[in-house]
Amino acid sequence: MKKLIAFCVITLFVSCNDGDLQIETIDFDSVGINTCESTITTASTIFFKLNGKESLILELQSGVLKNEASSDIITSLVPGQSKITYRAFSDNVTSNYFCDAIPNTTPLVIEEIEAEDGEVLITTVLAEGTTNTYEHTIELSGITFITAQDERITDLQINEFGTITTSE
Repeated sequence: MKKLIAFCVITLFVSCNDGDLQIETIDFDSVGINTCESTITTASTIFFKLNGKESLILELQSGVLKNEASSDIITSLVPGQSKITYRAFSDNVTSNYFCDAIPNTTPLVIEEIEAEDGEVLITTVLAEGTTNTYEHTIELSGITFITAQDERITDLQINEFGTITTSE
């Protein structure tokens, strides 16, 4: 009986590996868009979302935002035209991490994964009651992240990136 208990305990310790980071979901739908710019313009290309110890960074293709209403959805391919990066940190991250002139050394980046497939979809409309303000709704479609262990991250909850506003 003692041998059986010893075998079970040894099997338990050998089979457990808490050194690997396991990302099961990426959920940024409920958090707002950040940028380091005080005023967003059509030249703006870097946007990010923060969720505790995680960030989702969107680098839009240059020239994709325009101050004109679009009748069609504007599509930017990932990774060919735009880039989406997921980062996991050692501690909670703030916008200062991205915006300070001198880069922060903490929190540490534990894992960084670039999207390998998908699309950024942008719909632009004239803001209600204005003649020169445009609302750009950014959505993500078919985004695929593959970890360093060749595992696809499941349960992606990042369909709605958010809405930004620009003016002429």
